[in-house]
Amino acid sequence: MADPAQVPMKPDEARRLARDIVENGILDFSGHALDEMANDELHTTDCLNIVRAGVYSTPEYEKGELRYRVQTARICVVVTFESDTRIRVVTAWRKK
Repeated sequence: MADPAQVPMKPDEARRLARDIVENGILDFSGHALDEMANDELHTTDCLNIVRAGVYSTPEYEKGELRYRVQTARICVVVTFESDTRIRVVTAWRKK
């Protein structure tokens, strides 16, 4: 497998890898994500569920990393794959 931190994945590939990481690897949250989650009264379990089952977008290259928006009708999170066993939530918000 190519390094997911460096090589863009198709949305369905990203979702499959994210599901595997949630079950077998490490999911962590940036300080910014935790602050934004608190502002919108979101919990880590809300974001965990979005990462596991949300709709992934094509990645965008921002601040030196590939970032994927993952959405449901009400919530959006942005994740980055740090490796094939680690994913980080960069930010999250509740859609108004």
